[in-house]
Amino acid sequence: MSEVWHNITTAQPDPSVRVIIGTGVVALLLIAWRPVWRQTRQVVTIAHEGAHGLIAALVGRKLAGIRLHSDTSGVTVSRGHPTGPGMIAVLLAGYPGPALFGLAAAFVLSRGYAVGLLWGLLLALVVLLLQIRNLFGLWSVVAFGTVVFAVSWWGSPQVQSAFAHLLTWFLLLSAPRAVLELQRSRRGGGGRSSDADQLRRLTGVPALLWVTFFGLITLACLALGVVWSGVLPG
Repeated sequence: MSEVWHNITTAQPDPSVRVIIGTGVVALLLIAWRPVWRQTRQVVTIAHEGAHGLIAALVGRKLAGIRLHSDTSGVTVSRGHPTGPGMIAVLLAGYPGPALFGLAAAFVLSRGYAVGLLWGLLLALVVLLLQIRNLFGLWSVVAFGTVVFAVSWWGSPQVQSAFAHLLTWFLLLSAPRAVLELQRSRRGGGGRSSDADQLRRLTGVPALLWVTFFGLITLACLALGVVWSGVLPG
């Protein structure tokens, strides 16, 4: 355990640009290839609902539980005033959440703490697990956490670094796609209970503007994440 703690608190050497770009390409394939995306999208849902739960706790709402479903949808239930700034903040957090988590991960990686990032993620998953209220959600978080733990415990420094970069790229690249899917669902007549539509009812601002806001935030996080990744010259 002392060795693990040393690895967590010690900066590791930066991987090569080839590794950083390669993990980005793999992440893009995991997102672009539809049969795989149906499975990997659950990671986005975990981050999305986790962001709802985090903000709910920060604004003083009582978190009543999180459910993750096999169709990659999810719901976070919190108790408190049904309107007002707190509820708006909770709804705002969902779609930008994966991108903001990815950006935070990119910042940590830019400082060389790949192992610290993985163990921090494990801690966050344990906290999230305490709020899961359905069997599939429990299985999803445990399965994802098991993969992260296996890499953190048994992986070589090179594998740990590559995996941390892969997760970071996946969050940054998948967040804009999730926003596009939201708007596609709304155009098809679905998604009327989506975060954007709930924000419309609370604020009077058209749902399309909220979707646009989500998209701009996710793209801005992706752009800054690319800068922090070190793949750009200079």
